Amino acid sequence: MRKVYSKIESIAGNVITVSAEGIKYDELAEVTSAHGKSLAQVIKLSDDKVSLQVFSGGRGVSTNDEVRFLGHSMQISVSDNLLGRIFNGSGEPRDNGPSLYENMTEIGGPSVNPAKRIIPRNMVRTGIPMIDVFNSLVESQKLPIFSSSGEPYNELLARIAMQAEVDMIILGGMGLKYDDYLFFKDALEEGGALSRTVFFVHTASDPIVECLLVPDVSLAVAEQFALKGKKILVLLTDMTNFADALKEIAITMEQVPSNRGYPGDLYSQLAARYEKAVDFEGAGSITLLAVTTMPGDDVTHPVPDNTGYITEGQFYLKGGRIEPFGSLSRLKQMVNKDTREDHRSLMDGMIKLYAAYKETVEKKSMGFRMSDWDTKLLKYGAIFERELMDLTVNISLEKALDKGWEILAECFKSEETGMRSELLNKFWPNK
Repeated sequence: MRKVYSKIESIAGNVITVSAEGIKYDELAEVTSAHGKSLAQVIKLSDDKVSLQVFSGGRGVSTNDEVRFLGHSMQISVSDNLLGRIFNGSGEPRDNGPSLYENMTEIGGPSVNPAKRIIPRNMVRTGIPMIDVFNSLVESQKLPIFSSSGEPYNELLARIAMQAEVDMIILGGMGLKYDDYLFFKDALEEGGALSRTVFFVHTASDPIVECLLVPDVSLAVAEQFALKGKKILVLLTDMTNFADALKEIAITMEQVPSNRGYPGDLYSQLAARYEKAVDFEGAGSITLLAVTTMPGDDVTHPVPDNTGYITEGQFYLKGGRIEPFGSLSRLKQMVNKDTREDHRSLMDGMIKLYAAYKETVEKKSMGFRMSDWDTKLLKYGAIFERELMDLTVNISLEKALDKGWEILAECFKSEETGMRSELLNKFWPNK
């Protein structure tokens, strides 16, 4: 039986402090006040002084309320009953369904030993040409989606959730507006993907500590299903809200701030989550895509800046499209060689021509005379953006490659494309 403490030494916002011994970091406690019971989590240990973040907030908590430590950190039930369900950050149902208590698993464990990891080798198809053709997503990869506010990053995640060729989707929302929460819920239901999805959501009005739990809960569930042989895609939005929650708690705890007020361990906190992406030998895998919004579209902001050192590239969302020049999947060459023989060459050739198109657009805006080649490039760029870059386009990799050849043939002569003769002979469309 765990000891009950009936004296709270201090209350600062949502953080309470008690004197206790034998307590572990991240351990859960139950705070009983006049308003009922609430969970709290240990966020700081200093000698016998234990600081806890109260999930429901410090309002209504008084110094003579009871605190009972539970002897374990946050746990989540892991079973097939999770599929199709929606929960909050602490694992409580948001969908009016029953609470789940079978096979309780602690969250926030260590990442997999690098010596036990398999080199990524399988492609995750999404049906989005700007990913599948130009920056292929690889199983067990960790990639952020860098985006300025106002871009359709949640719409992109919903598309990926509905179309990705994986066994299971785990969607974690942090600081979501209620409209965004309903959008995800409705989109997944209408797209028929909710039955293979587990949704953990923290809205902007929920306790701040639940925001910090969402990635750990999502990844703990993903890990257990991956060990059973499932291919899991974890989608998180938005890691900047996660970092802001870290900053808010660090300020409450009077920690010495680092760059722009973020805690000094921001890199470690982000890496601890991203490094959970893994391919298990003889079992399943965890692939991780996480939105990182960039305040002021500033890629040097601490959150995207630190993220870039952890992940294997990034998708850069700009102007409602995945920008080909800002985006990079560092592992794409691991799978491009095994898709179709023209994949690498077509990808390189089309991007080279698109770069020439962008230069031509700049020349035109400055009033330079347009040559016949410039006119071809302008036509090519417009068709390329409409038929391949648009995020509403939903076609398989093979159809997207065929579409690429059709676009080239519509705008250029075969000898103008710079493609190898053997590929032109095999794939150039016969009009």
